[in-house]
Amino acid sequence: MLKLVLGNKAYSSWSMRGWLALKASGLEFEELVVPLYNGDWDERREGDEFAPSSGKVPLLWHDETVVWDSLAIIEYCADLTERSIFWPEDLAARAMARSMAAEMHSSFAALRRECPMNVRRSVPLPDLSEETVADINRILVLWAQARARHGGSGPYLYGEWSAADMMYAPVVTRFLTYSIPVPPFARQYMSDVLKQPHVAQWIDAAQDEPWVIEQYEGSQGTA
Repeated sequence: MLKLVLGNKAYSSWSMRGWLALKASGLEFEELVVPLYNGDWDERREGDEFAPSSGKVPLLWHDETVVWDSLAIIEYCADLTERSIFWPEDLAARAMARSMAAEMHSSFAALRRECPMNVRRSVPLPDLSEETVADINRILVLWAQARARHGGSGPYLYGEWSAADMMYAPVVTRFLTYSIPVPPFARQYMSDVLKQPHVAQWIDAAQDEPWVIEQYEGSQGTA
């Protein structure tokens, strides 16, 4: 049995990526949402369930197998099902998609810090640092290159929904939350991502969560 341990859907971008991977796989799984930073958080993250990831989410249990980190969960789901669900079949496109996913995984710290994920909120464009503007511009360049080289007639970065889109879906929500101005091609891509059934399901579920993390309700923070 697969069980995915998540943080709040309103705030946890990494949880969203892991959850989108499980949904794309088509495999049945149990999801357990653990509210981040509430009264039980410190005690809970020290339990056996969280031990392999040192208290971080998402965390996937498959019987006795445990996988943590969103990108690792994507790869595990690809191993369990079909890699073509997650990565483009064309070699050049697949190489670029993996590079984009890895860059999302390891980069853009300024954007994460200044524009924490909050899918329940919409605010005017805040004053952003040069580092965050550079992160945004880099992401837009990546999106443009993927669409121009490998997008074809499909709506997503590599035409069909893929792991690259799963990795950048929380960025789409950030751009929307903080009213980040983007060129027309990116607006269309964002619209298509937000209409993707699994993304829409995640955002809808977040609206009904009772938990509020005050540090993520301002314009500064991390998520």
